[in-house]
Amino acid sequence: MPGSLPTLSSGINKCGCDVVCLRNSQGPSVSIVTKLNFMSFRQQIEIRKTLLWACVLVLLGCAAAQAQRKGKYACEESQPDSMCNTGNTCGSISSPCTVDITRSGDSANVRPGVSNAKNNQLFCVKAGTTVVWKSSNKNNGFTVSFGTDSPFDPDGSIMGGGKKQVRTIASTPGCYKYNAGAFRSGTVYGMSSGSKSELVILP
Repeated sequence: MPGSLPTLSSGINKCGCDVVCLRNSQGPSVSIVTKLNFMSFRQQIEIRKTLLWACVLVLLGCAAAQAQRKGKYACEESQPDSMCNTGNTCGSISSPCTVDITRSGDSANVRPGVSNAKNNQLFCVKAGTTVVWKSSNKNNGFTVSFGTDSPFDPDGSIMGGGKKQVRTIASTPGCYKYNAGAFRSGTVYGMSSGSKSELVILP
């Protein structure tokens, strides 16, 4: 009938794609539009994207965990002395290494006398180097303990304060963990939580 609207019919072509046939009610097909299964294709793309992001996140998580395990304690590495360089080696045989122990809130901060030093960072000294432990907080005291086997001479815990520097000599090469605490002079009450830091004594 003249002026009648085309009708739609669907089928499957040889390629397996949906085919929409635009037919005129009066005659043969006037056009054929191949319609890909976009919904399924998009779903596949989204699934692949999701899997890709999941893999990326897993890899990043593993890398972060590995870095954390590696960087948590230098003394647990096979060659901790390989972490020593000119940027974190304090003092020398002819020049003392000064270590400043301060109190900040509820924590004790240990800062070696090297350029751009950070609180509680790993630092290194060579055996035979004089290490001066001090506090720039004039009204604070501090303690440094290496446990039962101190690598410094004299042996034992290091106790000082803003008005009392303590001089020791690095004597035994190796990597050592130590605890440092800071407190108000004249009392052990209100002692800050100890920082767990490390140092390496080079041969």
